[in-house]
Amino acid sequence: MTFGKGKIWFDGKFVNWEDCKIHAMSHVVHYGSGVFEGIRCYKNKKGSAIFRLTEHIRRLYESAKIYRIDIPYSQKEFCQFCIDTVRENKIDECYIRPIVFRGYGELGVDPSRCPINCIIAVWAWGKYLGSDALEKGVSVCISSWRRAAPNTFPSLAKACGNYINSQLIKLEAKRNGYDEGIALDTYGFVSEGSGENIFMVRNGVIYTPPSYSSILPGITRHAIFQISRDLNLRIEKHTIPREALYIADELFFSGTAAEITPVTRVDEIVVGEGKRGPITKSIQDYFFKVVNGEMEDKFNWLTYI
Repeated sequence: MTFGKGKIWFDGKFVNWEDCKIHAMSHVVHYGSGVFEGIRCYKNKKGSAIFRLTEHIRRLYESAKIYRIDIPYSQKEFCQFCIDTVRENKIDECYIRPIVFRGYGELGVDPSRCPINCIIAVWAWGKYLGSDALEKGVSVCISSWRRAAPNTFPSLAKACGNYINSQLIKLEAKRNGYDEGIALDTYGFVSEGSGENIFMVRNGVIYTPPSYSSILPGITRHAIFQISRDLNLRIEKHTIPREALYIADELFFSGTAAEITPVTRVDEIVVGEGKRGPITKSIQDYFFKVVNGEMEDKFNWLTYI
């Protein structure tokens, strides 16, 4: 099923994609007052399975809590709505987009009198950074745009308005001929990509920026911690200076859309040997064996439809 087709779950009912509309004066349109998730459903040997559904919906509710948005359903109910939406659309493998937002009521910075609307859409979506990226890697630049300083925007929330910053990072990178951009935090340390967390390998140790480097706490990022420990790889949260990326042995992105994607160039400097490194590959292999049903799901990541 392609983008723009099928049924969307909207406030408890399924509606045709083309009929799923909101008012132009909805609060979210003017102020970005919404929270959302990106979730993948994989088709494997045992059927269709949603990757870390419970954890994604928990983060959705935590994002909503930070922005004082009261979702009118339980987390368990919302998980079921996601499953129901995949089933309704009769799709084996897809990207799932739940979004909760402040709708049509009043305008003004105070959103408290606006209703809360909920939507879940699904569609087929391939490799986010390109079909060859998982093996050959991508080129990135250090963006001139930084992530928000502490106590400005809550980076722990996956909120609609926060992604204006991500758009600037992505647009700048693409305009300058790169696949993606990496933002620094307000102190000048590495933060994350426009929509991905980042990991660096140096002397056999895996490093990733801590939460106080203005990152989103990624669900796939957390899975990489589990994978690394299961593979007896040392992994640490550590502030990373920009120049460390240039002399890294390996770099890779993680995210629901990006999955686990190697980074082979930063600011036109070749990373390591200029190709996917062995540690990146070992983590990739573990991840895809689990989601493809070829390996025991010991961490209970998969929810089968």
